[in-house]
Amino acid sequence: MADSENRDESWEKRVLEKLALSSLHEQRRARHWSIFFKSLTFIYLFILLFYWLGWFSQSEISISGKHTALVDLRGVISPDTISSAENINAGLQHAFKDKKTQGVILRINSPGGSPVQSGYINDEIRRLRAEYPDIPLYAVVEDICASGGYYVAAAADRIFVDKASMVGSIGVLMNGFGFTGAMEKLGVERRLLTAGENKAFLDPFSPINPEQEKYAKKMLGEIHQQFMEVVRQGRGQRLKEDPQIFSGIMWTGERSVELGLADAMGSADYVAREVIKAEHIVDYTTREGFAERFAKRLGAVAAEVLVSSGIGLALR
Repeated sequence: MADSENRDESWEKRVLEKLALSSLHEQRRARHWSIFFKSLTFIYLFILLFYWLGWFSQSEISISGKHTALVDLRGVISPDTISSAENINAGLQHAFKDKKTQGVILRINSPGGSPVQSGYINDEIRRLRAEYPDIPLYAVVEDICASGGYYVAAAADRIFVDKASMVGSIGVLMNGFGFTGAMEKLGVERRLLTAGENKAFLDPFSPINPEQEKYAKKMLGEIHQQFMEVVRQGRGQRLKEDPQIFSGIMWTGERSVELGLADAMGSADYVAREVIKAEHIVDYTTREGFAERFAKRLGAVAAEVLVSSGIGLALR
């Protein structure tokens, strides 16, 4: 009788042990699967985050089939913006180098910016067109293509606009402020020491110097002449002889076609479908990551703190 009870207790013990071990294995398995699925979720979210921040660009993805390449130029053209010459030129280079690219669209929505950066982009477009003569490049204007933006567009094979686009502003400006009157009212005395008679060139806290003003206007005239030469070179015989074209005024897209500043009406989709004959558009625009944008923004703030003259030169 005792042996029977011992066997029953031993059997019950083994069953309980098996149940406990089975439960433990199930918990471990469930925990492993939970970790696995959580890891997949985190990886997926990180990929979405990196894509949103622009750390992955479509130009880095394998592209199948013939297509129209697109590069966006948006906002002010400046070394510390997404539309710097470095970024725009990188996108254009990737677009032209792809053997499946049938044509390139540079979509512009810019009020202008640095004449140097605009010149770099214009030069690179002309170089790429010469290196890849079978791949056309068309500029497509959205809302505005003014000054430095048009400086860039002038290098394209053809320029397409919307009838309400704003085009032109072929001119150069140098802006600043004068605070001498305010200083007198506030009783503030300007104490400026320099070595070199023009070191305090157009200092906003000093009265205007006629000789410096004359020199500044001469310099602006030289840059304006360079701008006009680039436009004439790019547009050729299409450009109408109108004295107002180079006056710095802007025109509607419809009027710009009449003046030869642009060639025809059309959006990026239209140009890809009807002109290039490759409806599929692939974006080669260089995208900046969060870290790069933060570093550039920090550098821009530091530069603004260091600049004390308040003078800026721009194609606007």
